Amino acid sequence: MASKVQELVDMLNKALEMEQAANLQYLSMAELVDGLNAEPIIARLQEIANDEKEHAAKLRTLINDYLDGVPSMALAPTKKASTIEEILKANLKDEKEAVDYYAQVHAKIVELKGELAYAYHTLEHDVRHILTEEQEHIAELRRLLGWSREQMLKW
Repeated sequence: MASKVQELVDMLNKALEMEQAANLQYLSMAELVDGLNAEPIIARLQEIANDEKEHAAKLRTLINDYLDGVPSMALAPTKKASTIEEILKANLKDEKEAVDYYAQVHAKIVELKGELAYAYHTLEHDVRHILTEEQEHIAELRRLLGWSREQMLKW
């Protein structure tokens, strides 16, 4: 495998580790939420966990089927939180980091377009789609925190 393509595989594997950890983190943190308004927050955390699970599955396919790479089975580090506010903030921070990272991955895919014959369009589309969903998670977590966009950007 060409070294530039291997670099992309490595980047996708890092993203895969982030998604696998995010799925676990969202599910675990959903179990910690309690109080009068817990149910909608629990449901939303579980829904986002499912999105992260789908992202991981998509990344495994891209790595293996399109780039002949080996998908990672590792997890990125997870965070601890105990209150609803801590849970939402921890996940918001992770989502912001994910969006920033996926922007780098997307740029790498565009850079390698000429070397990704018969894989470029799927790679570009799927990574852009994941990035868009991560941006949606940021908006949802920000709203659950009751923050304006400006507050979120400063934080």
